[in-house]
Amino acid sequence: MAKLYFYYSSMNAGKSTALLQSSYNYQERGMRTYLLTPEIDDRYDVGKVTSRIGLDADAYVFNKSEDLMALVSVQTEKSAISCVMVDEAQFLTKDQVWALSRVSDELDIPVLAYGLRTDFMGEPFPGSKYLLAWADNLKEIKAICYCGRKATMVLRIDESGKPVTSGEQVVIGGNDQYESVCRRHFAESFYT
Repeated sequence: MAKLYFYYSSMNAGKSTALLQSSYNYQERGMRTYLLTPEIDDRYDVGKVTSRIGLDADAYVFNKSEDLMALVSVQTEKSAISCVMVDEAQFLTKDQVWALSRVSDELDIPVLAYGLRTDFMGEPFPGSKYLLAWADNLKEIKAICYCGRKATMVLRIDESGKPVTSGEQVVIGGNDQYESVCRRHFAESFYT
């Protein structure tokens, strides 16, 4: 019986690297993986899952209105899929998380979703909220704060390195705009 997995963490924990490693493991055994990445994430090459350590793989780029159950169903008609893997899963909609649940339940294909748990204000992203609620298995990937504790939060920082405490939930960026920190340092930075 296939399951829906959610691998979550703060930034810089290696989520994309873990996704690419899992995909490689399937492919090494002659199995086909189907990688998905949201169009909103334009930090790297379009149509690629890219990790900070230099690994990448081709992926299908989906938008917010795309029916992922229908998409995967069509792909399975072309060739069997052993696993669906979603990068930046925090950007999924509620309907897309439900569709991925159906992929595992009705098509019997495991789904591995990788994403952030919370935004820079400590609020859940829509995709993460429903993955945390509906996934069969939740797995935390650990990141480290500059103090050495486990980083569970993400700060958005301005050009001078000061925390940003308001604004749009989604601003695409990397280490130049975000920093993973422990809850204590998040509170000190965000609430002082």
